[in-house]
Amino acid sequence: MTPKNPGHRRGPLASTAAGVLLLLTLAGCAGGPATTPDAGPAPSAPVSAPAAPTTPSAPPSASAPAPAADTQQLPPVMSASAPVTLTIPSIGVRTDLIHLGLEENGSLKVPEDTGNGAPASWYDGSPTPGERGPSVVLGHVNSPNGRGGVFADLRKLTPGAEITVSRADDSTAVFTVDRGELYPKNGFPTLKVYGNTPGSELRLITCDGYDPATGEFDDNYVIYATLKA
Repeated sequence: MTPKNPGHRRGPLASTAAGVLLLLTLAGCAGGPATTPDAGPAPSAPVSAPAAPTTPSAPPSASAPAPAADTQQLPPVMSASAPVTLTIPSIGVRTDLIHLGLEENGSLKVPEDTGNGAPASWYDGSPTPGERGPSVVLGHVNSPNGRGGVFADLRKLTPGAEITVSRADDSTAVFTVDRGELYPKNGFPTLKVYGNTPGSELRLITCDGYDPATGEFDDNYVIYATLKA
């Protein structure tokens, strides 16, 4: 199956250049917090289509060029190289990174959890970690095995914690956590999370806000991190 691509990741500022906005659905973020896996954000239809009340927006397409910028004033970044593994020592996370794009219907493919936990996934429409712009990594907060998902402990991350991404060219991108923020799905700040950045940044995203009355996750938790100089 060949997924649609909302635009790739080149341009003087970031992959998420201003363009056609896509809608974001979090399909599968339902069920008990230790029984049914959540799913990550999923771009779907163009912004002209009506959004569901609890659907935040997805990354803008990079089909349009990014605004011009004086590259001499931009922070140094790394060349493109696909991510292989992600490690967060302070919360004991080490995960292979699978590369996922979009389904034919425009929704984002998410890691399949068959019961023993699923690895995190890098959204291949975003910059590779270390490139200029926000690289997007998704992970489950829970798992059918009851042990929690790969990103179950994102809330424990504090400013200054390090996140390391090994890359296919044998280089390593080291990021420093800036902050974590909780957003309701019906008020997801699309441009704040996915918008152009002057340097290399990382976004780790999972579901949050489990409501036992509905069996749904009402929120997203996002970690913001910046490439270490």
